[in-house]
Amino acid sequence: MSATITPAGTRQPVPASSDRAGRLLRRSARPAAAALSGAMLFLSFPPRPLWWLALPAFALLGWSLYGRRPRAAFGLGYLAGLGFLLPLLVWTGEEVGAVPWLALAAVEALFVAAAGVGIAVVTRLPLWPVWAAAVWILGEGVRARVPFGGFPWGKIAFGQADGVFLPLAAVGGTPVLGFAVALCGFGLYETARRVHDHRRTGELPRGPLAAAALAVLVPVTAALAALPLLDDSAEDGTATVAAVQGNVPRLGLDFNAQRRAVLDNHAKRTEQLARDVAAGKVPQPDFVLWPENSSDLDPYRNGDARLVIDRAVRAIGAPTVIGAVLTPETGPLRNTLIAWEPEKGPVATYDKRHVQPFGEYIPMRPFVRLFSSDVDRVRRDFGPGGKVGVFDLSGTKVGLATCYEAAFDWAVRDTVTHGGRLISVPSNNATFGRSEMTYQQLAMSRVRAVEHSRAVVVPVTSGVSAIIRPDGTIVKQTRMFTPDALVAEVPLRSSLTPATRMGTLPEGALAALALGALGWAVRTRAKERRATAR
Repeated sequence: MSATITPAGTRQPVPASSDRAGRLLRRSARPAAAALSGAMLFLSFPPRPLWWLALPAFALLGWSLYGRRPRAAFGLGYLAGLGFLLPLLVWTGEEVGAVPWLALAAVEALFVAAAGVGIAVVTRLPLWPVWAAAVWILGEGVRARVPFGGFPWGKIAFGQADGVFLPLAAVGGTPVLGFAVALCGFGLYETARRVHDHRRTGELPRGPLAAAALAVLVPVTAALAALPLLDDSAEDGTATVAAVQGNVPRLGLDFNAQRRAVLDNHAKRTEQLARDVAAGKVPQPDFVLWPENSSDLDPYRNGDARLVIDRAVRAIGAPTVIGAVLTPETGPLRNTLIAWEPEKGPVATYDKRHVQPFGEYIPMRPFVRLFSSDVDRVRRDFGPGGKVGVFDLSGTKVGLATCYEAAFDWAVRDTVTHGGRLISVPSNNATFGRSEMTYQQLAMSRVRAVEHSRAVVVPVTSGVSAIIRPDGTIVKQTRMFTPDALVAEVPLRSSLTPATRMGTLPEGALAALALGALGWAVRTRAKERRATAR
């Protein structure tokens, strides 16, 4: 029997396998954290009421990017982007397969990767959570504009319809709301980092710790201070509005392949609503809103479609907004909303201004066809309209943002600055089946309601349709793929929130803040290198 005596103060040798495992674990920690932060951002979005997950998500992203070099930060940011956007946008492949979905998520994640580089760069500066949050909003702003007019789906603000920060939408729109969430999350990490350093070194830099704590407290305090902006009083009286959801005969891209079936569904449900009004079950609406593409035939070129619409509108006895695809002899198709009056027929139109790339028109068609033959289902491209959509319905000016347009700040704001007392977001989500897309879009409309202090009505072909008050609360909503008609009295408002008045000014200020911080960081780093070279 023998024993090995180890001299005091010496360490036992670590097995090579354990050392390699430890190095691998350390190397994978930040990539795993970045991917997890993206997944947590996804989970913070509807239909889950987990808006608060965005805060630890940004804290985790801050930890993974803090002090990283640009190349590493790009990779970490890309992982975060994929973790966020891959599950968030899975609905885009509902009927066309995985390739378009994966391609879209892969391209959009590049913007998150670029923001990751900027965040890592500014972490070297004092008060870095402020600059990092501004860099994130700069990335969202660029992504909302390029390419092909941008793709703002997945703005952090759109996941906050149930959150405590929502009132900030009325202060400065989606950029200020998103900035507050990101700042609070980065501030949480910086606070934790300072506390950890104190425990490790015993030093407590009170100034930096106070600044970190303020990065958490200021956004929350600002949101509470903005609560009075959530005013849903009836400044200009009220209107009784009806939203009709007729449902579709089948799901998918070919939902309107059965000639006139979608139109018949919406006409029948409107006629049922008229019978309910006559029976005293629901009040007589001042006007009725149908969804986007609720008429699968052009009523200007199809007499039978015109007769069906006219009969339904006469039955309900109120101006009705019809969504239709217009098919002129030449030129592009038009995704059009038509104001239809019981005695006069069609009296006004609004052509969707921001048509959806790869959905309503195909950019670079020959190239895209190499990856998916589904592009040929869009045989004829849609063209954009050129005027703001505001209809006068029974004396009420109703602003119109068709489906995809609700994701764009300018497209909704224009309707309010042009006199809209209420906003309608008619949509068609039959293409996306039972995915989360409809809940994500409904959350956008709730944020828009608060942003502009307007009631928002969301009539959808197959669900979820809803009526939303100016404070973002849902009055009524339908179930998916169930014919229904929602009727409610909503307040009409004419005052403008600070967000509506300022327009793009808050976003521009945050972008300038981000660019200034990036320039400061680059210049500081260059000075340090020159000093080291001496």
